[in-house]
Amino acid sequence: MSEIKVRDSDGFIKRICNHVENNYSIDPEILNNPNVRRGLRNPDGTGVLAGVTAIGNVRGYNVIDNDRSPIEGVLTYRGVNVEDIINGITEEDRFGFEEVAYLLLIGKLPSKDELSEFNDMLAHHRQLPHNFTEDMIIKAPSANVMNKLARSVLALYSFDHNADDTSLENMMRQSFDLIARLPIITAQAYQVKRHYYENKSMYLHVPPDNLSAAESFLYCLRADRKYTDEEAKLLDKCLILHAEHGGGNNSAFTCRVLSSTGTDTYSAVAAALCSLKGPLHGGANKQVVEMFKDIEANVKNWKSDDEVSEYLAKIIRKEAGNGSGKIYGMGHAVYTKSDPRAVMLKKHAKALADKHGYLERFELIEAVERLTPDVFRAVKNNSKPLCANVDMYSGLVYEMLGIPLDLYTPLFAVARVAGLCAHRIEEQMTGGRIIRPGYKCISTRTEYIPISSR
Repeated sequence: MSEIKVRDSDGFIKRICNHVENNYSIDPEILNNPNVRRGLRNPDGTGVLAGVTAIGNVRGYNVIDNDRSPIEGVLTYRGVNVEDIINGITEEDRFGFEEVAYLLLIGKLPSKDELSEFNDMLAHHRQLPHNFTEDMIIKAPSANVMNKLARSVLALYSFDHNADDTSLENMMRQSFDLIARLPIITAQAYQVKRHYYENKSMYLHVPPDNLSAAESFLYCLRADRKYTDEEAKLLDKCLILHAEHGGGNNSAFTCRVLSSTGTDTYSAVAAALCSLKGPLHGGANKQVVEMFKDIEANVKNWKSDDEVSEYLAKIIRKEAGNGSGKIYGMGHAVYTKSDPRAVMLKKHAKALADKHGYLERFELIEAVERLTPDVFRAVKNNSKPLCANVDMYSGLVYEMLGIPLDLYTPLFAVARVAGLCAHRIEEQMTGGRIIRPGYKCISTRTEYIPISSR
């Protein structure tokens, strides 16, 4: 597609940007005022308490006498430890994302009959509206699949005969629609993107009704529609681990902020997807992949701890990598000793890595995870706990599954929509007040000057 260039022949944009740089600057001392909770974070790094939720809980530390005490990370959905969910479905050799979606939305684990009925309901809701693919996905293709997802979710509003109704029954129906349809929309959006921007063939498959979300996605993504049971169940585990992460994460909070205004489901979820696109949130997994490409190209001996550590130090000192000084995939706002999602994903990914010739790269990731805390302490003289987060291993898993980089963050969205819909419903049912934090204005009073005198 042709590139649209910004017209600025007389330098107008450049001139006004100079003014903007001056007028948008704020004294760092004012920004660092301890009474201003920038990022909605307290001075000790904990999150400002902005609400209450019964949906998901993220624990990475205990607070004892106002001090944070690091602990092994725990993630629970409706009080159920996610590790127990993963272990349970693995032992029973079945798919689990739909069960997790039921748990998050309804608030309890389903019985066999309830899960079967729920799966039938999702299958019924999976079909996209008539001509939706042609009119909303194929037309106006997007170079970034996340933007297409947000646009498609907003477009579903136009196909909903009762879009603005915020009753529980209607919001639940809309949630079923979004959970069922997002895997299909994501796969189709990617097919359109690769066709228009990469001049490749476009495959638009319609999955059978009896497939899980993970199977439906792989069926629609691959030209031959084929996948192994092992592949689909590993992707299913990824979806489970990404389905929810508490009310304070950026996309869930975004969804709750919009829901607090009384707006419709599609607007609230689309806004959350736009949040998830950000490289500091859901888009971080792509940053991890790019970082490891750089490490692999510049470290000759991947098995040498000294060589790997030396290059990690260069990245932290902003002498290598993308210049950010960050080891992507390491560290988390809440988890301290461990991120349970990373622990579980690492455990289930190793067998596939060994089977498909990725073991050497898997071991390099393990080395970066093991060495980074000591390197960070040495370079930064900072002893805060530092653990691998879920992004450290998710990229390798997706690569082993043959999933292109363009779909790493959209897959996050496919999973997280279950949690987003649950937060939407909870905020609508229990919030009762529009979310409106305060901002301190520091501008000084300025007299209005008539235009003739400026």
